[in-house]
Amino acid sequence: MASRWEPNADTALYVVATLLSAFLLFQVQPMIAKRILPWFGGTPMVWSAVMLFFQVALTAGYAYAHWVAGDAGRSQRSLVHLWMLAISILALAGLGLIWPSPITPGNGWKPAGVDWPALRIVGILAVSVGLPYIALAANSPLMQAWYGRRHSGAAPYWLYALSNAGALVALLSYPVIVEPALTLQQQGWAWSAGYLLFAALAGCAAWRAAGSMSLARLQQREPDAPRSSPVAPSARIQALWLALSATGSVMLLAMTAHMTTDVAVIPFLWVLPLAVYLLTFVIAFSGEGHYNRPAFTVLLGVASVAFIRLLGQAGSGVAWQVWTCAAALFVACMVMHGELYRLRPDPAHLTRFYLMVSVGGALGGLFVAVVAPAIFSGPWELFLGWAAVWVLAAVGTFARPTTELPVRSRFGYDAVVGGLALAAVVMSGAAIVSLSSDDIVRERNFYGVLRVQAQAEPPMRMLVHGATLHGSQLTRQAERAIPTAYYWRGSGVGLALTSHPRYGKRMRVGVLGLGVGTLAAYGQPGDVYRFYEINPLIASLAEGQGGYFSFLGDSRANVQVVLGDARVSLERERDRGERQAFDILALDTFSSDAIPVHLLTREAFALYLDHLAPGGVIAAHISNRHLDLTPVLWQAARTFGLKAASLVVPAPTDRSDVRPSQWILLARDETIFSVPRIHEAASRFDGSATGIRAWTDDYSNLFQVLK
Repeated sequence: MASRWEPNADTALYVVATLLSAFLLFQVQPMIAKRILPWFGGTPMVWSAVMLFFQVALTAGYAYAHWVAGDAGRSQRSLVHLWMLAISILALAGLGLIWPSPITPGNGWKPAGVDWPALRIVGILAVSVGLPYIALAANSPLMQAWYGRRHSGAAPYWLYALSNAGALVALLSYPVIVEPALTLQQQGWAWSAGYLLFAALAGCAAWRAAGSMSLARLQQREPDAPRSSPVAPSARIQALWLALSATGSVMLLAMTAHMTTDVAVIPFLWVLPLAVYLLTFVIAFSGEGHYNRPAFTVLLGVASVAFIRLLGQAGSGVAWQVWTCAAALFVACMVMHGELYRLRPDPAHLTRFYLMVSVGGALGGLFVAVVAPAIFSGPWELFLGWAAVWVLAAVGTFARPTTELPVRSRFGYDAVVGGLALAAVVMSGAAIVSLSSDDIVRERNFYGVLRVQAQAEPPMRMLVHGATLHGSQLTRQAERAIPTAYYWRGSGVGLALTSHPRYGKRMRVGVLGLGVGTLAAYGQPGDVYRFYEINPLIASLAEGQGGYFSFLGDSRANVQVVLGDARVSLERERDRGERQAFDILALDTFSSDAIPVHLLTREAFALYLDHLAPGGVIAAHISNRHLDLTPVLWQAARTFGLKAASLVVPAPTDRSDVRPSQWILLARDETIFSVPRIHEAASRFDGSATGIRAWTDDYSNLFQVLK
């Protein structure tokens, strides 16, 4: 049976249509995700929700392809595809008239609240790219089915590998070429133009398929003669298709969430895991011999050890974390997709195979994006997914023999893999129990995992979000009002607040990022402290749920908490004419490892200045283990003609409740910098220079600020 194509004009149509559809399919994912990411707080789970939508849409596309190609004798179904393409083009044209581009939603689609963010994301994507994405998703199995019928005896699985190769090029080119060169609006229009070309190619293929089906019916000499057909795959094999593809999807999304939680939610860290995931499909589906089961079992063991070591080294560098995670993901998905290829059916059942694989992927996405946050108090899906990889590797040895080994060695190999699978299950359960043991409270929602922990000396409670401290409070009654952690009176924000001319004189303070509300401890009678927070769980804990923290309740100021993404909330207030005139605007959203880039752009600082009083000061907390954001703030100061200074404050040796911190102060008026306490602690930016470009909503580059 032929497994490769011979160059000719007819085959070229299928090749080009397959490559272009795959390229567009995977270019649109980081593009649309980048557009809506700021609307939902820049949280890692935004990408998981985006991926869930695309996996469900992929399943819809494969189901549609299965229906269109399901009966070789019905040419009308191929013609239906022409209508599908035409309707999707009309939808793009209509949206292009009212949006910045046909696939980038207008600002009117920004969410007004924080309820059901995953469903809101799915709804936005369904309207913006739903129909075109389904048509693109259907293209690969359709091209393979139509190619197989026009070239009798040819195995079309190489087209699936080609499709994944096109997707890989799309993903790798986006952060390197497309994102730096084009604005989001330009990207949207360029993508739409590419879709028009795809529709023309796919329409031509559909027309040819309809013609060849009609000709086949006319040439059929014995319509009533029984025809043999390949045996349909058993229910057991189809269940394995689902399990293998679902586990690969779980590993992709869980590992991506792990990587973006520890670094930042940016297109590169979406693209790298997805590219690795697709690369395993390319290799596994390129033909026999590319997946060697015993060799990859050994690699899976090595990857397991490396990943366990990584989890135990919280302070390891960004590069080590990223590449270790990528390598572990590659091995895990290579095992899943290699076993999947071994279980592939006869090409007659090709569209059913791809449909089941896509259903499995969607189930994996649904588990990570919706089910896991609802039933788990921590990111346990990563551990469970890893255990499932080992279990399915063991099951695969029974579903298909390990032909790479002599028959006499197979039993021993199968026993070893089974033992390792059992060990993986036990170790995953032990890791989950161990990571939960020190928490007073552990809660999880769309925005992440929150933990309340206790410290014995000095007695203190701490709020930890992911792996980062988001505030603490001393528990002795006499000490409860003392600012701690990064916010003590000698910190950059503490000095800015207590040195401001309006301190204690009906001061207005805005804070982006609530934490436990420590800054409310500085509040005086008549002051207004307005906190912007997207995570309702953080707001509940800071407002006194469980009695763990009381800064907000004890404050003498008028404390206000605004739920929602800070930038979206500030934009709405400005558009309503409610400029806040803050004397101090504290930006406390960059101290965690996953920084929300959209709050550091030129457009964001223009918004902050709209809400700043004439003598106001912006205090940005940029303490970070992996990134030096000082050049970004310097560029912002230069862009808007602001005076700026950096305050790097070590922790006092006699205060174990205090953390070292770095704050950047920016102001139109440099009077604040002449205050003795600030002047002594500050390092001015005057005369400084940096080679990085100013960050905008269309451009940012975290690689330039890696420590």
